[in-house]
Parts: sequence; C-alpha cells; structure tokens
Amino acid sequence: MSITDAVTFWDGIYAARPGVTDPRPNYRLGETVSSLSPGDVLDLGCGDGGDALWLARQGWRVTAVDVSTVAVARLIDLARSHGVRGRVVAERHDLRESFPPGRFDLICAHYLHTPLDLDKSSVLRRAAHGLRPGGRLSVVDHGSTAPWSWNQDPDVRYPSPQEVAAAIGLDPATWTVERADAPRRIATGPDGCTAEVTDHVLLIRRTA
Repeated sequence: MSITDAVTFWDGIYAARPGVTDPRPNYRLGETVSSLSPGDVLDLGCGDGGDALWLARQGWRVTAVDVSTVAVARLIDLARSHGVRGRVVAERHDLRESFPPGRFDLICAHYLHTPLDLDKSSVLRRAAHGLRPGGRLSVVDHGSTAPWSWNQDPDVRYPSPQEVAAAIGLDPATWTVERADAPRRIATGPDGCTAEVTDHVLLIRRTA
C-alpha cells in the first residue's frame, strides 16, 4: 500500500469520529515514566494525543508524530487549548519512509498496530538508535483482542514482548531489556463497556 493510501486510510479513521477534547493517556504510560526525570520524548503514532499531552504536563519536551494529517492537526490544536503548545511539536511522518531526527531520553511506541504494511521491527530498531545513553524505548502492544478493536480476526496472533525484542535484534552490549511481560487489566471501550485485556510490555534501555 502506498504512502498516499496510508494517509487516506488513517485520515478516514480519525475524520469519521469527533475529536476528543481531553484524550486519556495510555494505561501503561505512567508505569514507564513515573520514576524518570523529564527530558526529550518521541511519541510514535500519537493518535488522539493523550500520551503527548500527559507527557507535556509532566514537563517533557514532546515530539509527536502520526501518519494522519487529521491526527496531527488535532493535536496541535489540543496542545494550544491545554496550554502546553510550547512543549509539543506535532509532525506528520510515515514511519516506512521518514523518521523524526534528534536524540531522545524516551521513545514511546504504544499500540503501534496497523492493517497496512509496516516493518515494525525496523521502526523500533531505528527508534532504539535514536536514544541517548540511559534513554528508554517503551513498547506497549495489544496481547488480546478487545470487543471494540478494529481487528476482530479470530486468527490474529500477538507476538510476545520477548519475540518483539528478538526481532529488533539489538546488541545486548548497548541495549538492555528492563521489562518484558504481559500484564492484564480491565479496560473501558469507547461505548463504556469493559473487558479484561492483556498488554504486551517491553522496556529497553540504552546503556552505552
């Protein structure tokens, strides 16, 4: 699928629903950053902007990217209305073709799922190389299918955090896996219904 098709697909997803005025951060984000000192953070696939806004409120300098022009434009407006415009830079990137420049203390790739072709291991490897020494790459994926998920394929398989780490293929002399587990939680869907879901959590620290 071409870049234009990817933009069209995700613009259609976001344009089909009203913008959220106060989007929630992803559930696992607080677990990852609560013990970290704020610095420069890259949010890959910012979506509705909940992670980016929450991080900015905690004092982080946020670069947030998404393939959707609609999502990026909405986040720029949200950052302004929430009073954190000076801490949030929102950019459109198709991660198959371009990647934000710079070095970061934290890079978040939370629920970076897509039905389109994406070499996710390559994206995460590039992200790991964009960390400063001591920086962390936080990867949170779905480990189960929620009733409200856009993907209801009964045959879908979710790679374990250990498999994701192995596919990235980082040198253990430079990067250390600090966390790789599959915690469960009760999640609330867009319509207010609840269900138990599994998250696949991977946290990698650049040591050198």
